[in-house]
Amino acid sequence: MAHGRTTAAELAQAIQEFLEDEVMPATEGRVRFLARVAAKAVAQLERELVLGGDIERAHAARLAALGMRDDAELCEAIRSGSLDDRMDEVLAAMRDGVVDRLRVANPRYLLPEDADPAKAEQAVKA
Repeated sequence: MAHGRTTAAELAQAIQEFLEDEVMPATEGRVRFLARVAAKAVAQLERELVLGGDIERAHAARLAALGMRDDAELCEAIRSGSLDDRMDEVLAAMRDGVVDRLRVANPRYLLPEDADPAKAEQAVKA
């Protein structure tokens, strides 16, 4: 707890645990299903709170490395063919962006080497 206050990520985690540990076992049918959906949504919210800033900065850095200000400019450059000679860089940047989005939306869909950012960095160096 920073400054004696619970963070938004900690609150989200507590809500998720309540739904999974208390509500789901005590219910069945539609209520249990809705509790599971809510728990997954809160887990995604927690990941966004924890990872969101880093992911936004990484995305901006990838765009800058390609000489782009934003996604719209990147899309236009791809459409116009002006990045065709740098397609390996473009694909790597796009893949990294998808991995970052999966880290928030549903990390279960990540490849094992992408699940941990440190492992992903090692895989690139290998």
